Amino acid sequence: MSDDARHVVRRAIRASLADVDVAHPVLVACSGGADSLALALAAGDESRVSGRHIAAVVVDHGLQGDSSAVAATAGEACARAGLDPVEVVRVDVAIGPGSGGLEAAARDARRAALSAAAERLGCAAILLAHTRDDQAETVLLRLARGSGARSLAAMSPVDGLWRRPLLDVPRSVVRASLDGHDAWEDPHNADTAFARVRVRTQALPALADALGDDVVDGLARSARLLRDDADALDDLAANALAHLEIAVEAGLAFEVTALEALPRAVRTRVVRHAALRAGVPATDLTLAHVDRIEALISDWHGQGAVDLPAHVGAWRAYGRLTLGRVDSVRERRDRNAPRAPEE
Repeated sequence: MSDDARHVVRRAIRASLADVDVAHPVLVACSGGADSLALALAAGDESRVSGRHIAAVVVDHGLQGDSSAVAATAGEACARAGLDPVEVVRVDVAIGPGSGGLEAAARDARRAALSAAAERLGCAAILLAHTRDDQAETVLLRLARGSGARSLAAMSPVDGLWRRPLLDVPRSVVRASLDGHDAWEDPHNADTAFARVRVRTQALPALADALGDDVVDGLARSARLLRDDADALDDLAANALAHLEIAVEAGLAFEVTALEALPRAVRTRVVRHAALRAGVPATDLTLAHVDRIEALISDWHGQGAVDLPAHVGAWRAYGRLTLGRVDSVRERRDRNAPRAPEE
Protein backbone atom coordinates (compact mmCIF):
# COMPACT_ATOMS: atom_id res chain seq x y z
CA MET A 1 0.00 0.00 0.00
CA SER A 2 2.81 2.46 0.87
CA ASP A 3 4.43 2.21 -2.60
CA ASP A 4 1.07 2.66 -4.30
CA ALA A 5 0.28 5.60 -2.02
CA ARG A 6 3.63 7.23 -2.74
CA HIS A 7 2.93 6.95 -6.48
CA VAL A 8 -0.50 8.56 -5.97
CA VAL A 9 1.07 11.50 -4.15
CA ARG A 10 3.87 11.87 -6.72
CA ARG A 11 1.40 11.76 -9.62
CA ALA A 12 -0.68 14.44 -7.90
CA ILE A 13 2.41 16.66 -7.66
CA ARG A 14 3.23 16.08 -11.33
CA ALA A 15 -0.34 16.91 -12.39
CA SER A 16 -0.33 20.08 -10.29
CA LEU A 17 2.88 21.26 -11.97
CA ALA A 18 1.91 20.24 -15.51
CA ASP A 19 1.73 23.88 -16.65
CA VAL A 20 5.01 24.90 -14.96
CA ASP A 21 8.11 24.65 -17.15
CA VAL A 22 10.40 21.95 -15.76
CA ALA A 23 13.27 24.44 -15.94
CA HIS A 24 11.62 26.59 -13.27
CA PRO A 25 12.27 25.60 -9.63
CA VAL A 26 9.41 25.05 -7.21
CA LEU A 27 9.22 25.12 -3.43
CA VAL A 28 7.74 22.64 -0.95
CA ALA A 29 6.44 23.93 2.39
CA CYS A 30 7.24 21.35 5.07
CA SER A 31 6.45 21.54 8.78
CA GLY A 32 7.60 18.03 9.60
CA GLY A 33 3.99 16.96 10.16
CA ALA A 34 2.73 13.83 8.43
CA ASP A 35 1.03 15.48 5.46
CA SER A 36 3.78 17.95 4.60
CA LEU A 37 6.49 15.33 5.14
CA ALA A 38 4.67 12.99 2.75
CA LEU A 39 4.51 15.83 0.23
CA ALA A 40 8.24 16.48 0.63
CA LEU A 41 9.21 12.82 0.21
CA ALA A 42 7.07 12.43 -2.92
CA ALA A 43 8.42 15.73 -4.26
CA GLY A 44 11.90 14.29 -3.88
CA ASP A 45 10.81 11.29 -5.97
CA GLU A 46 9.35 13.60 -8.60
CA SER A 47 12.53 15.65 -8.68
CA ARG A 48 14.62 12.55 -9.42
CA VAL A 49 12.23 11.24 -12.06
CA SER A 50 11.49 14.49 -13.89
CA GLY A 51 14.72 16.39 -13.32
CA ARG A 52 12.70 19.27 -11.90
CA HIS A 53 14.54 21.42 -9.33
CA ILE A 54 12.53 21.31 -6.09
CA ALA A 55 13.56 23.18 -2.94
CA ALA A 56 12.05 23.11 0.54
CA VAL A 57 11.45 25.57 3.35
CA VAL A 58 10.67 24.53 6.91
CA VAL A 59 9.03 27.31 8.92
CA ASP A 60 9.72 27.29 12.65
CA HIS A 61 6.86 29.18 14.34
CA GLY A 62 8.51 29.01 17.74
CA LEU A 63 5.22 28.09 19.41
CA GLN A 64 6.54 25.03 21.28
CA GLY A 65 9.64 24.61 23.36
CA ASP A 66 11.10 22.01 20.99
CA SER A 67 10.14 23.84 17.79
CA SER A 68 13.73 24.45 16.67
CA ALA A 69 14.60 20.76 17.04
CA VAL A 70 11.44 19.74 15.18
CA ALA A 71 12.26 22.17 12.35
CA ALA A 72 15.84 20.92 12.13
CA THR A 73 14.66 17.30 11.92
CA ALA A 74 12.18 18.19 9.18
CA GLY A 75 14.92 20.00 7.27
CA GLU A 76 17.17 16.94 7.47
CA ALA A 77 14.34 14.72 6.17
CA CYS A 78 13.80 17.07 3.21
CA ALA A 79 17.51 17.04 2.40
CA ARG A 80 17.62 13.23 2.52
CA ALA A 81 14.64 13.18 0.14
CA GLY A 82 16.77 15.05 -2.38
CA LEU A 83 15.23 18.51 -2.08
CA ASP A 84 17.75 21.29 -2.56
CA PRO A 85 18.25 23.80 -1.15
CA VAL A 86 16.51 23.23 2.17
CA GLU A 87 16.04 26.26 4.39
CA VAL A 88 14.82 26.41 7.98
CA VAL A 89 13.27 29.80 8.70
CA ARG A 90 12.30 31.06 12.15
CA VAL A 91 9.32 33.47 12.24
CA ASP A 92 7.73 35.62 14.90
CA VAL A 93 3.99 34.97 15.29
CA ALA A 94 2.36 38.26 16.25
CA ILE A 95 -0.55 37.44 18.56
CA GLY A 96 -2.73 40.28 19.76
CA PRO A 97 -5.49 42.68 18.71
CA GLY A 98 -6.16 42.45 14.99
CA SER A 99 -4.18 39.23 14.53
CA GLY A 100 -7.29 37.09 14.05
CA GLY A 101 -6.13 34.56 16.64
CA LEU A 102 -3.23 32.14 16.88
CA GLU A 103 -4.06 30.09 13.77
CA ALA A 104 -4.45 33.16 11.55
CA ALA A 105 -1.32 34.84 12.92
CA ALA A 106 0.76 31.68 12.41
CA ARG A 107 -0.60 31.29 8.87
CA ASP A 108 0.23 34.91 8.00
CA ALA A 109 3.78 34.59 9.34
CA ARG A 110 4.27 31.28 7.52
CA ARG A 111 2.97 32.56 4.20
CA ALA A 112 5.16 35.66 4.41
CA ALA A 113 8.24 33.52 5.02
CA LEU A 114 7.38 31.14 2.18
CA SER A 115 6.67 33.98 -0.25
CA ALA A 116 10.01 35.61 0.61
CA ALA A 117 11.85 32.30 0.11
CA ALA A 118 10.12 31.66 -3.23
CA GLU A 119 11.12 35.11 -4.46
CA ARG A 120 14.68 34.67 -3.22
CA LEU A 121 15.04 31.27 -4.91
CA GLY A 122 13.18 32.23 -8.07
CA CYS A 123 10.49 29.57 -7.59
CA ALA A 124 7.49 29.40 -9.90
CA ALA A 125 5.22 27.64 -7.40
CA ILE A 126 4.86 26.86 -3.69
CA LEU A 127 3.44 23.43 -2.87
CA LEU A 128 1.19 23.06 0.19
CA ALA A 129 0.07 19.76 1.71
CA HIS A 130 -3.67 20.30 2.22
CA THR A 131 -5.60 17.08 1.63
CA ARG A 132 -9.16 16.20 0.67
CA ASP A 133 -9.97 15.92 4.37
CA ASP A 134 -8.64 19.43 5.02
CA GLN A 135 -10.89 20.68 2.24
CA ALA A 136 -13.94 18.98 3.77
CA GLU A 137 -13.14 20.49 7.17
CA THR A 138 -12.87 23.95 5.63
CA VAL A 139 -16.22 23.60 3.85
CA LEU A 140 -17.93 22.51 7.06
CA LEU A 141 -16.41 25.36 9.07
CA ARG A 142 -17.51 27.93 6.50
CA LEU A 143 -20.94 26.37 6.09
CA ALA A 144 -21.48 26.83 9.83
CA ARG A 145 -20.72 30.55 9.41
CA GLY A 146 -23.34 30.96 6.69
CA SER A 147 -20.86 31.60 3.87
CA GLY A 148 -21.59 32.17 0.19
CA ALA A 149 -20.47 30.18 -2.83
CA ARG A 150 -17.01 31.73 -3.10
CA SER A 151 -16.20 31.02 0.53
CA LEU A 152 -17.70 27.52 0.41
CA ALA A 153 -15.51 26.80 -2.61
CA ALA A 154 -12.86 26.67 0.12
CA MET A 155 -9.25 26.14 -0.92
CA SER A 156 -8.28 26.41 -4.55
CA PRO A 157 -5.86 23.93 -6.17
CA VAL A 158 -4.06 26.90 -7.71
CA ASP A 159 -3.99 30.41 -6.24
CA GLY A 160 -1.18 32.39 -7.81
CA LEU A 161 2.09 30.87 -6.64
CA TRP A 162 0.28 28.66 -4.14
CA ARG A 163 -0.55 25.12 -5.26
CA ARG A 164 -2.31 22.35 -3.37
CA PRO A 165 -1.64 19.15 -5.30
CA LEU A 166 -3.22 16.86 -2.68
CA LEU A 167 -6.71 18.42 -2.48
CA ASP A 168 -8.21 15.38 -4.22
CA VAL A 169 -6.14 12.85 -2.24
CA PRO A 170 -7.52 11.39 1.02
CA ARG A 171 -5.46 12.03 4.13
CA SER A 172 -5.27 8.27 4.73
CA VAL A 173 -3.51 7.77 1.37
CA VAL A 174 -1.15 10.68 1.96
CA ARG A 175 -0.10 9.30 5.34
CA ALA A 176 0.20 5.76 4.03
CA SER A 177 2.82 7.07 1.62
CA LEU A 178 5.17 7.81 4.54
CA ASP A 179 6.15 4.14 4.62
CA GLY A 180 7.42 4.16 8.19
CA HIS A 181 9.03 7.62 8.19
CA ASP A 182 8.49 9.31 11.52
CA ALA A 183 6.47 12.51 11.40
CA TRP A 184 5.99 15.19 14.02
CA GLU A 185 2.53 15.61 15.50
CA ASP A 186 1.66 19.21 16.28
CA PRO A 187 0.08 19.30 19.77
CA HIS A 188 -2.32 21.96 18.49
CA ASN A 189 -3.87 19.23 16.31
CA ALA A 190 -5.28 17.63 19.45
CA ASP A 191 -6.38 20.84 21.17
CA THR A 192 -10.16 21.10 21.01
CA ALA A 193 -9.94 24.80 21.79
CA PHE A 194 -9.51 25.14 18.01
CA ALA A 195 -12.69 24.84 15.93
CA ARG A 196 -10.91 22.91 13.18
CA VAL A 197 -9.80 20.27 15.68
CA ARG A 198 -13.38 19.88 16.90
CA VAL A 199 -14.57 19.49 13.31
CA ARG A 200 -11.85 16.92 12.60
CA THR A 201 -12.25 14.84 15.76
CA GLN A 202 -15.96 15.27 16.55
CA ALA A 203 -18.13 16.77 13.82
CA LEU A 204 -16.89 14.86 10.76
CA PRO A 205 -16.83 11.46 12.53
CA ALA A 206 -20.39 12.12 13.74
CA LEU A 207 -21.49 13.02 10.21
CA ALA A 208 -19.81 9.92 8.83
CA ASP A 209 -21.66 7.79 11.39
CA ALA A 210 -24.97 9.41 10.49
CA LEU A 211 -24.57 9.80 6.72
CA GLY A 212 -21.91 7.33 5.65
CA ASP A 213 -18.19 7.34 4.98
CA ASP A 214 -18.60 9.33 1.76
CA VAL A 215 -19.33 12.57 3.62
CA VAL A 216 -15.74 13.84 3.23
CA ASP A 217 -15.79 13.13 -0.51
CA GLY A 218 -19.17 14.84 -0.78
CA LEU A 219 -18.03 18.01 0.99
CA ALA A 220 -14.86 18.22 -1.10
CA ARG A 221 -16.88 17.63 -4.28
CA SER A 222 -19.27 20.43 -3.28
CA ALA A 223 -16.30 22.77 -2.92
CA ARG A 224 -15.16 21.95 -6.45
CA LEU A 225 -18.64 22.49 -7.91
CA LEU A 226 -19.14 25.75 -6.00
CA ARG A 227 -15.77 27.00 -7.22
CA ASP A 228 -16.93 26.54 -10.81
CA ASP A 229 -20.18 28.40 -10.04
CA ALA A 230 -18.39 31.21 -8.20
CA ASP A 231 -15.89 31.62 -11.04
CA ALA A 232 -18.73 31.92 -13.56
CA LEU A 233 -20.62 34.45 -11.43
CA ASP A 234 -17.46 36.49 -10.87
CA ASP A 235 -16.86 36.59 -14.63
CA LEU A 236 -20.42 37.80 -15.24
CA ALA A 237 -20.03 40.44 -12.55
CA ALA A 238 -16.70 41.66 -13.95
CA ASN A 239 -18.26 41.97 -17.39
CA ALA A 240 -21.26 43.85 -16.00
CA LEU A 241 -19.02 46.17 -14.00
CA ALA A 242 -16.96 46.99 -17.07
CA HIS A 243 -20.02 47.77 -19.20
CA LEU A 244 -22.25 49.53 -16.65
CA GLU A 245 -19.79 51.65 -14.66
CA ILE A 246 -20.05 55.41 -15.17
CA ALA A 247 -17.13 57.53 -14.01
CA VAL A 248 -18.33 60.55 -12.01
CA GLU A 249 -16.57 63.21 -9.95
CA ALA A 250 -17.60 61.57 -6.68
CA GLY A 251 -16.35 58.12 -7.69
CA LEU A 252 -18.32 55.68 -9.80
CA ALA A 253 -22.00 55.35 -10.60
CA PHE A 254 -24.49 53.00 -12.23
CA GLU A 255 -27.91 53.41 -13.75
CA VAL A 256 -30.26 51.72 -11.30
CA THR A 257 -32.41 50.21 -14.05
CA ALA A 258 -29.34 48.44 -15.46
CA LEU A 259 -28.47 46.99 -12.04
CA GLU A 260 -32.08 45.92 -11.46
CA ALA A 261 -31.92 43.82 -14.62
CA LEU A 262 -29.05 41.71 -13.26
CA PRO A 263 -29.65 38.50 -11.29
CA ARG A 264 -29.14 39.21 -7.60
CA ALA A 265 -26.13 36.90 -7.37
CA VAL A 266 -24.41 38.96 -10.07
CA ARG A 267 -25.67 42.32 -8.76
CA THR A 268 -24.28 41.79 -5.26
CA ARG A 269 -20.90 40.93 -6.76
CA VAL A 270 -20.98 44.11 -8.83
CA VAL A 271 -21.83 46.08 -5.70
CA ARG A 272 -19.00 44.49 -3.75
CA HIS A 273 -16.41 45.14 -6.46
CA ALA A 274 -17.68 48.70 -6.83
CA ALA A 275 -17.26 49.31 -3.11
CA LEU A 276 -13.70 48.01 -3.28
CA ARG A 277 -13.00 50.20 -6.32
CA ALA A 278 -14.38 53.19 -4.41
CA GLY A 279 -11.80 52.65 -1.67
CA VAL A 280 -13.30 50.33 0.94
CA PRO A 281 -10.61 47.92 2.24
CA ALA A 282 -11.50 44.31 1.47
CA THR A 283 -10.89 43.32 5.09
CA ASP A 284 -13.48 45.85 6.28
CA LEU A 285 -16.25 45.22 3.75
CA THR A 286 -18.93 42.96 5.22
CA LEU A 287 -22.00 41.18 3.90
CA ALA A 288 -24.14 43.65 5.86
CA HIS A 289 -22.56 46.53 3.93
CA VAL A 290 -23.22 44.82 0.59
CA ASP A 291 -26.82 44.04 1.56
CA ARG A 292 -27.48 47.66 2.54
CA ILE A 293 -26.07 48.95 -0.74
CA GLU A 294 -28.06 46.35 -2.69
CA ALA A 295 -31.22 47.50 -0.90
CA LEU A 296 -30.75 50.92 -2.53
CA ILE A 297 -31.45 49.07 -5.78
CA SER A 298 -33.99 46.37 -4.93
CA ASP A 299 -35.75 47.83 -1.86
CA TRP A 300 -35.70 51.56 -2.51
CA HIS A 301 -38.07 53.59 -0.31
CA GLY A 302 -36.21 56.87 -0.03
CA GLN A 303 -33.56 55.75 2.46
CA GLY A 304 -30.41 57.79 2.87
CA ALA A 305 -26.83 56.99 2.08
CA VAL A 306 -25.03 53.89 3.28
CA ASP A 307 -21.92 54.70 5.28
CA LEU A 308 -19.00 52.42 4.46
CA PRO A 309 -15.52 52.05 5.96
CA ALA A 310 -12.67 54.38 4.94
CA HIS A 311 -15.00 57.40 4.51
CA VAL A 312 -16.75 55.87 1.52
CA GLY A 313 -20.49 56.15 0.97
CA ALA A 314 -23.14 54.78 -1.37
CA TRP A 315 -26.25 56.74 -2.25
CA ARG A 316 -29.09 56.77 -4.76
CA ALA A 317 -30.29 59.91 -6.51
CA TYR A 318 -31.84 60.73 -9.90
CA GLY A 319 -31.94 57.10 -10.98
CA ARG A 320 -28.28 56.43 -10.25
CA LEU A 321 -26.41 54.51 -7.58
CA THR A 322 -23.16 56.28 -6.72
CA LEU A 323 -20.24 55.04 -4.62
CA GLY A 324 -17.47 57.39 -3.60
CA ARG A 325 -15.71 59.34 -0.87
CA VAL A 326 -17.79 61.30 1.63
CA ASP A 327 -15.46 64.21 2.26
CA SER A 328 -17.31 66.42 4.67
CA VAL A 329 -19.90 66.33 7.42
CA ARG A 330 -22.14 68.53 5.32
CA GLU A 331 -22.03 66.17 2.33
CA ARG A 332 -22.75 63.22 4.62
CA ARG A 333 -25.76 65.03 6.14
CA ASP A 334 -27.10 66.10 2.76
CA ARG A 335 -26.80 62.62 1.29
CA ASN A 336 -28.54 61.08 4.28
CA ALA A 337 -31.47 63.45 4.03
CA PRO A 338 -34.70 61.52 3.33
CA ARG A 339 -35.80 61.54 -0.28
CA ALA A 340 -39.15 60.81 -1.80
CA PRO A 341 -39.34 57.38 -3.46
CA GLU A 342 -38.72 57.49 -7.19
CA GLU A 343 -41.53 56.91 -9.58
